[in-house]
Amino acid sequence: MPATAAAAGPLRVLVLGAALRTESTNARLAALAARMLSRSGADVDLASMREFDMPLYDGDMEAEQGLPDGALALCERLERCDAFVLSSPEYNASVPGVVKNAVDWVSRVRPQPFKTKHALLLSASPSLVGGNRGLWALRIPLEHLGTRVYPDMFSLAAAHKGFTDDGQLTDPGLQERLGETVTAFLALVEADTRYVCLRRRWYEFLGDRTEAPVTQRAED
Repeated sequence: MPATAAAAGPLRVLVLGAALRTESTNARLAALAARMLSRSGADVDLASMREFDMPLYDGDMEAEQGLPDGALALCERLERCDAFVLSSPEYNASVPGVVKNAVDWVSRVRPQPFKTKHALLLSASPSLVGGNRGLWALRIPLEHLGTRVYPDMFSLAAAHKGFTDDGQLTDPGLQERLGETVTAFLALVEADTRYVCLRRRWYEFLGDRTEAPVTQRAED
């Protein structure tokens, strides 16, 4: 590793369990991913959606009172990280309202904190598809806001019986696949944030004026 990359310190990754329920399988999946990231050398900030309480998005409330404390706290944690991992449940084959609401509130911050962040999406669900449909729906607002969502997503089906007592996955093959996904994601984040020759910038969010005006997706 070049000296400049080593001198930069460990990559900072926010890992967010996006369910409110205390015993959520998504909280357990987020904790497992956080341990894997830590073993790979990342500086991990493990958080729960309960830490970021905020009302339903209301334009009048925003105009009168500004952004709620929960949205500002989440924005601050995002700004401190190089990338984030989001483990989200699936509600009715789509994104949980609490997750979409948080994205909507934080999207009001300027400069846009989601823009150019790398994201890895995970899900755990008792269903046979493991929450994967919700992750496909979640990609849409995040990519619209300029987040570089990692192509490979991980969904744990039958999650209510998917964990051992010590927080590992009961299926060794899935445990290995999650580890490989986390490691590959972290390598991509390192390449993009540490090595200038590999950096790519995507312009997707038309309301963001933090970069020079562009009329289409651009790369540099």
